[in-house]
Amino acid sequence: MPQDISSVPLHDAPPSPRRRALAAASLAHGVHDGLTDVIYVLLPLWQVAFGLSYAQVGLLRGAYAGMMAGFQLLASKGARRWGREALLVRGTALAGLAYLLAAQASDLSLLLIALMLAGLGASTQHPLASALVADAYEGSGKVKQALAQYNFAGDIGKALIPGLAGLVLVYVSWQANASALGLLGLGAAAALWWLLRQAPPAGQPARKTTAHDQVGSRPGLAALIATGTLDSGVRMGFLTFLPFLLQSKGATTAQIGLALTLLFIGGAFGKLFCGYLGARLGPVRTVICTELLTAGLILVALLLPYLPLMLVMPLIGVALNGTSSVLTGLVPDFAGREQRERVFACFYTGTVGGGALAPVLIGAISDHTGAEQGLMALAGTLLLTLPLCLAVYNGLPRRQ
Repeated sequence: MPQDISSVPLHDAPPSPRRRALAAASLAHGVHDGLTDVIYVLLPLWQVAFGLSYAQVGLLRGAYAGMMAGFQLLASKGARRWGREALLVRGTALAGLAYLLAAQASDLSLLLIALMLAGLGASTQHPLASALVADAYEGSGKVKQALAQYNFAGDIGKALIPGLAGLVLVYVSWQANASALGLLGLGAAAALWWLLRQAPPAGQPARKTTAHDQVGSRPGLAALIATGTLDSGVRMGFLTFLPFLLQSKGATTAQIGLALTLLFIGGAFGKLFCGYLGARLGPVRTVICTELLTAGLILVALLLPYLPLMLVMPLIGVALNGTSSVLTGLVPDFAGREQRERVFACFYTGTVGGGALAPVLIGAISDHTGAEQGLMALAGTLLLTLPLCLAVYNGLPRRQ
């Protein structure tokens, strides 16, 4: 007698919808992260075109990240009204349209508006796509692995899009480059719409929480968000002013793009390596190791000349980006299914908010003391994550 489909538990769903959900989330992550980090390649060109100070450079990057951080909680609420999939598609389309608008910018104010709209579109990606993956793989025992693949896809986008943009800028203007990026965003929105038509719906009823499903404490979650905020702030601050550090060492625009490509390739492999290391050492110990390594490598970057620095760039990427993957994988340990979008939104609001504030603060420090001193301050900030890691460990559920 055939089994009633309605009696099949959620975690026994066929694998094809899971793969579609992971593919869609990975595509969104790769494109949005690429469109976010290509700004680092464009910032030196915008500084020359519009005569910007370091503080204004930080403001441009901070405005994008601030919009992305500030609207993530609203995106998680909007998903309940308009649907997770529909809002993710619309946000991706808005990011593409914003880059088309940036290509038409003739002054700083219009460029600032375009970047704020791009950040608004990007605010939908992290909370909705990560919750989509976590929900699709719930009960399979592979949630952390799926989230690691999702994060890996983000770093692939970071490696490919800024690197290609840096090469293309040798032959075309930044305006033409921004137009191409806008078309990429619109194309990704169309692909997401096609993939998400058969993805698992977001409104499936949640299972009752059991002892096996217990979640971590609120103080532990707060410490995890604080750790992610500081880590993201250091990462965004370093990436914002890395092009200027490379310029001071004699790098051209194409060489800056190549350096970022090497860094993001290292970051992509860092996601996989840190996942493996986390299984061996534990996630919290892994975070402590990568934070200390990142602080040391930032100081090394200040001392090395251009060519040796290029050789070290992939290792910097491993340490710089690997931490975030481990932290993201810990989020489901602090969130039941019914709270997952909201907890992911809170986590990413903190991390992206830190990324928005750090470039502005480091830009102001750099204007007064120099970019090197600003980067040294970033390295010192990472030491604040060490006591927070202990609080995260104490707050994990007992089954950890």
